[in-house]
Parts: sequence; C-alpha cells; structure tokens
Amino acid sequence: MLHFSSRTLAVMLCGAVLLLAGSLTAPSAQAEKSVKIGALMPMTGDLQAYGVSCYTGVKLAVEQINAAGGVLGSSFELKLGDTQTKPQPGIDAAQKLVSVENVSAIVGALSSGVTIPVASSVTNAAGVVLMSPASTSPVITGLEDKDFLFRSVPSDAFQGVALAQLVDEAGFKNVATLYVNNDYGEGLAVNFQDAFEKKGGTVSQALAYEPGNASYRGELSKAASKGAEALNLIGYPENGITILRQALEEGLFTEFIFSDGLKAPEIINAIGAKYLNGSSGTVPQALSDTPSAQNYLDAYTERFGEVPPKPYIDTSYDAVFVLALAIEKAGVTDGKAVRDVLREVANPPGEKVLPGEWAKAVKLLSQGKDIDYVGASGSVDFDKNGDVGGTFGHWMIKDGEIVTVKVFEPEM
Repeated sequence: MLHFSSRTLAVMLCGAVLLLAGSLTAPSAQAEKSVKIGALMPMTGDLQAYGVSCYTGVKLAVEQINAAGGVLGSSFELKLGDTQTKPQPGIDAAQKLVSVENVSAIVGALSSGVTIPVASSVTNAAGVVLMSPASTSPVITGLEDKDFLFRSVPSDAFQGVALAQLVDEAGFKNVATLYVNNDYGEGLAVNFQDAFEKKGGTVSQALAYEPGNASYRGELSKAASKGAEALNLIGYPENGITILRQALEEGLFTEFIFSDGLKAPEIINAIGAKYLNGSSGTVPQALSDTPSAQNYLDAYTERFGEVPPKPYIDTSYDAVFVLALAIEKAGVTDGKAVRDVLREVANPPGEKVLPGEWAKAVKLLSQGKDIDYVGASGSVDFDKNGDVGGTFGHWMIKDGEIVTVKVFEPEM
C-alpha cells in the first residue's frame, strides 16, 4: 500500500482537478476555433421571397470554402440574422451578430432601407465590413461609412437608366411611377424619371406608397389620373401583389413595368399569368456564358437544383467569397485589416480566381501573389466608394414564366 503526506496528496488532488478542467474545456475551445461570417437576410417580411433564395447562395459559398479547407485553416462558420425586412429588427440582428456571435464580416442586408441604418448604427462603429448583395440605393454611394460598407450589386443610378431604356424601347411615352417609400424606392424612381425624361418621355405621376397597407386604391387612382399608358411599379412582392390586384380590379392599369424587387414567380402565381403576360422589368444580371458564371451555375444546380428566376443569389455568393478571400489575405479576422485588403483580392491586377476556386486562391495568396476574383455576377471591382459596375437583364413574363430577353449595359 502507498502512503502520501497530506501536502503531497493536496498537490495530487489539485493536479487532478486541473487535468479534469482541461479535459472539460478542450473540446469547447476546439469548437470555438472557427472564422465566423454573418448573413443578414429577410427570412420573414416583405422580402422573404428573396431572403430565402439569397441564403442558398450564401450557403453554397460557405460549403465550397469549407470543403476546400476553410478560412485561415479553420472552419468557416455561418451565422444567420433575420432582418424581417424592417430597419429596427435588422439593427437588432446585426448587433447580435457583431457583439454576441463575433462575426468577422457580414453579408447583407438586402433592402437599402435596412442596410443604411445597420451600417450607420452598428457595423461602422464596430469596425466590421458590411457587404450588401442587393441594396441598390444611390444614397449608399455617398454614405459616411469609414469605408466599411461595400456592395456586390450595381447602384440604381445605373438601373434607373436601364429601366428608362427598356420603357423607351417598349414605346411608352407617358408612365406613372408608384414606388415603395424607402431609400431604394425613391432612389430608383428619381433616377428612372431623370433618364426617361432625357429620352423625351413623361412621368405624369411619381408617388410613394407605404408598405403594409390593406388598400392602395387612392394612390392608384391618382397615378392613373393623367393619362399614363403603364404603371411603373418599384417595390417588393408582398405589397406589389396587393397593388397589382387592386389596379386590375379597378380597371386603372393593364400594362405594367417592374423593378428588380418584383422579379418573383410568387407574383405571377398570386395574380394570374393572363393578367401579367408581356409585363417586363430590369434587374442587375450577369452574362451567363462566361467561365465564372458557368462555374457558379453548375455548382448551384448540383447542390440545390435549378436556379430560381430571382435576383441577388449570385451577388450573395460573391459577397461571401470575396469577404473570405479578404480574411485569408489579411491573415486575421480584424475588421479594419479585412477592409483594407478587399480591393486587393477583388480588383485587377492579379491572377484570375473564379467561383469555387478556393484552394487555388489560398495557394496563390500563400505564395504572395496577387489575385483578382471574377465572380458569379461578373467582375467585382470595387471603386473608392465600395461600389461595383455591372450589366442588367431585361426580363419578361411570358406564358406564365419569367424569361430573360437580353442582358445589356445601359446607354449612359
């Protein structure tokens, strides 16, 4: 039998406690060894139809990166926050992502009316990069954001021109615009009117509407009061369905032009194809016959099936991929360091890196070489304001389906 002094026994017991504590905490510490990225998406509310689909683009990028070794040699972990398509819930969700989840960067939000207050109230102050794949308001370009706000989608300063070109080519001379009363709606309405009037067209009424109302008959009656040939509707699916139904019920409009926020099959299902056939709109859209687009489309189809006819899935994918590249190049997850190298991994010069080519990118960066990410949505070359250029799709509802008529650069 072994005998120990009380002093020796105390030391041994202390050591045992430390060993036990180590065994209990080691798995937790290992579980925390990950690089976290936030996704600020409208999983409920007026833009739910887009939040759910855009989230698949986010997931695809995260899964591809993890399958190729992760970021900084660690698992790339995705944390989701629901904006509910409203500013305050968006701010609350962003604050949780930053303060509780400790994310390195955030993809989102989708609506400009959420992205702007989130940037102003949360991410700029926290020093965390926020990259929106869908917020198109021109207001974002001049926002005082300490260079922490980027977007992977073109500004409505360009889409307004594209939409005016489409309406002019359709032969309409007098249209009325009804737009959702937020930064997105107002910005696109103003830019469209300016571009359309330069082409000799007339916007006889430009009216804002408040989301969530049960009736828009008053706004529609006023919109139709000055002989407009068509209604240019700038908004989102939930209220868009109500507006279209009431416009048809009252016999006020039969011709419709849509913004990108209304490119959703849900609208056709709710209203009926026979009432909407021939209606068309614009949307930021990449050329689909490039190697970068094909890489993305093949991977998406294999993982989720057919790509839905909705915008911003590819720009959501690109936002995740380019943020991950910036973290990898920076070598740390610090927001300022990530911000400072974003343009270095996304802009020329450098060897081209396409969607899905994570292992190639990591190897090039480890060798100290420059890279230039060419995304699923096209080039992601950030200017001094964090904006990108791009092409636009002319889409149309034909036989109950959303089809692409052409992809074009607007005539500036």
